[in-house]
Amino acid sequence: MSHLPSRSFRPGAALLISAFMGATQGASATAYPLTVTDDLGRSVTLKAQPRRIVSMLPSHTETLIAIGAGAQLIAVDRFSNYPKAAVEKLPKVGSSYQPNIEAIVALKPDLVLADESSGSRLTEKLAQAGLTVYGGTGQTFNEVFEKIAVIGKLTNHEAGATRLITSMRADLNTLQASVLRLPKVSTYYEIDPSPYSVGPNSFIGALIAKAGGQTIVPAALGDFPKLDPERIVNSNPQVMIGLTLDDARRRPGWTGLQAVKAGRVFNPTPEERDALSRPGPRLPDALRALIRFIHPEALK
Repeated sequence: MSHLPSRSFRPGAALLISAFMGATQGASATAYPLTVTDDLGRSVTLKAQPRRIVSMLPSHTETLIAIGAGAQLIAVDRFSNYPKAAVEKLPKVGSSYQPNIEAIVALKPDLVLADESSGSRLTEKLAQAGLTVYGGTGQTFNEVFEKIAVIGKLTNHEAGATRLITSMRADLNTLQASVLRLPKVSTYYEIDPSPYSVGPNSFIGALIAKAGGQTIVPAALGDFPKLDPERIVNSNPQVMIGLTLDDARRRPGWTGLQAVKAGRVFNPTPEERDALSRPGPRLPDALRALIRFIHPEALK
């Protein structure tokens, strides 16, 4: 199962990644007490390096493990399933919308990484229970790296965060270079059949552009908007991602669309869907999957 961010607003300026990019392999340790501002505009203070962390989003879980902070992780949300060996034995404490607050409090975490959506109010609920909570996820492409840097700072793993960011950037640049001279392909990406899709400034929309595609959703509609099905028909995309060809053929007015007629409708595997929906370390895997759908010739 995947998760997607659902930020309803973004107060203040985003924390700049440059503030954390001074970390190197010889970096000095994070100085505590440390205060940062999360995506809800809250000041979050850690008196010392957190030793007991609960992650309530799969992207946070994957980031913690990838930067070397896995040993500090004591519980995860029920959707955290990667990397399997690291998470399968950890307690599951519900999800953003159905958290087991009692179980989380009983674990006595010194840091909880949560989302910042007004819909789930998870950060607020956990803070009311007396816990130290950071609420925030990457919505845009660059914010993914900002969040990795912030988590590295919070957990005293700045060097690990910098290594991860450097590795991800290198892999993404190599993949993007493979499609640079290929034509842009109009792309409809379906999050769910409502239909919800992705805007060009979302991290998925940015990955689509880097894969040689262009989302049919205008930026004015936001990062993860619900679309009028008529807009999809009128846009007549060349590629559709996130549903099966049979699904597309059953939609009113879709049988004549370019993507449907050409059979260019792709349903990602569960692993690909997770990578595509999680703003974290597997962005290169997500980009590789998108290139396979949009410009398969680039991977030959």
